[in-house]
Amino acid sequence: MTQAISPPKSTPSGAQRIANALELLESNVAIHRRIVRTGDSVYQVGQPFACLYVINSGFFKMVNLSGEGREQVVGLHFKGDWLGLDGIAAGRYGCDAIAMDTGEVWAIRYDALLQAALRTPALLTALHEAMSRELTRDHESLLSLCTLPADARVAGFLRYWADALAQRGLRTDQITLHMTRAEIGNYLGMTLESVSRAFSRLARGDVIRFMEKGRRDIHIPKVEALTSFIQHIAAPMEAAAMH
Repeated sequence: MTQAISPPKSTPSGAQRIANALELLESNVAIHRRIVRTGDSVYQVGQPFACLYVINSGFFKMVNLSGEGREQVVGLHFKGDWLGLDGIAAGRYGCDAIAMDTGEVWAIRYDALLQAALRTPALLTALHEAMSRELTRDHESLLSLCTLPADARVAGFLRYWADALAQRGLRTDQITLHMTRAEIGNYLGMTLESVSRAFSRLARGDVIRFMEKGRRDIHIPKVEALTSFIQHIAAPMEAAAMH
């Protein structure tokens, strides 16, 4: 008798994966919900580590102090991301987590999460996946800073933001950047003037359009055009490196 072969299981979309993870946490571990507004700190560098935080809504930036004492944006986070993972090893948070918009975070005690994971191993899997995504993001960010010229970095930043929205089931053709040009430059290792010139060149090439002069609302007709723009700039550099 021939056994029927089951069709392969479809991989859930980014939005569904995030919804599943939030539901898993909500059902199995105690959560303290906190509403934050622009500029609020979720935690600050040096504070004793006790909780991990999961973003239910809003946009957040991770800020650290450079060797010269300047604030340095070292990470961006969206719905479904975990905050505070850097505190596990040292027992203290390694940077400030600051809200860039009104949002909600879920505080979960780390010891309670580990206890709950003994009963529900899927919780530990969710934690490991969050750590893995964080490592991947860090590697991609470092690669961008080390290898791409200024205009391509800005295009890559916009593509990253649009991709993050797409993974959460949100529209990508019109995005609101919750960062100033100076903050974007800080994050990308560029001056404010270089960021502004890159935005202007992207607009002249019709890769992006400004919805209103001086505002942070940006229209992206085709996200693929950002990828093409990056490849077009990076290609001569790669060719030169081969010679």
